[in-house]
Amino acid sequence: MNRLSILLPLIGILYPFLVYFGMETVPPHVFALALAAAWLLRAPFLLREPGGRWMLIVALAYCALLGVSGESALLRWYPTLISLFLLLTFGLSLVYGPPVVERIARVREPNLPDAAIPYTRKVTWVWVGFFVFNAVVSAALTLYAPLKWWTLYNGLIVYFIMGPLFVGEWLLRKRLRVNA
Repeated sequence: MNRLSILLPLIGILYPFLVYFGMETVPPHVFALALAAAWLLRAPFLLREPGGRWMLIVALAYCALLGVSGESALLRWYPTLISLFLLLTFGLSLVYGPPVVERIARVREPNLPDAAIPYTRKVTWVWVGFFVFNAVVSAALTLYAPLKWWTLYNGLIVYFIMGPLFVGEWLLRKRLRVNA
């Protein structure tokens, strides 16, 4: 595994805490430059992934807006932006296919059985629901909550929601394979 492939997820996990501890002392353009650099380092890998080109464009546009505006309030919109982009990616994959979860499944199992395709579609719908929920909660916390609540949700609670989704899906998939 390439070391750069872990960079964006690590920044994503640490981002709320970096904002919390740095928002008052680090200028927004420094955040923008650091975030843009991380996205650009990851660009060669993203360009090979479905939707990666658009994600890169949206993220770099956000970084440019943050850097040019100098508005520290924009720092809190990043998790919402990522959730909205993932919502769009997963949702459009349901319309224009194949669903994102099917694409991921085919990486591990290129000859995915036809019977598995409706399942991958349902799991993609679950993730669409999660991204709607997450975008709404993150946006509401950005607009109406203190920074510490925003940090707690985006830096910790969201992972306690995603964890059971991953584990539950994995357990269900194992059960369905045994019963198939």
